Amino acid sequence: MPRKPKALVFDSWAVLAYLGDEASGQEVADLIAGAHEDRIPMYMTSVNAGEVWYIIAREASETEADRAVDDLIRLGIELIDADWPLARIAGSFKARNKMSYADCFAAALAKVRKSDLVTGDKEFKQIEAEISIRWL
Repeated sequence: MPRKPKALVFDSWAVLAYLGDEASGQEVADLIAGAHEDRIPMYMTSVNAGEVWYIIAREASETEADRAVDDLIRLGIELIDADWPLARIAGSFKARNKMSYADCFAAALAKVRKSDLVTGDKEFKQIEAEISIRWL
């Protein structure tokens, strides 16, 4: 049985899998249900939420994108705004690795909150020694 994380941080990859009913989406749904059951906090940066928003807005509509982000909040995923300390850590990840800047924010939040980062994005492999990753 895997250990219970202190908290979960979702990156856009995980959320888009969940919202798009992809294969990994059920695993994300199970993690969310388990987090509710075990009272484990769930987070996502506003930067990553913005990434989810623009992808859905491009593929569907701004109304659908608004609805998707509202659904995340209703599921209990707290959106964390990017302040300077978080941006500094994200910048450090970006300076040392070939990662998208948005992914660096997810990694930074996981590091700051000592949380498991929930993702299936292989881009995070290069920093898995620095943060805890819950691979989908």
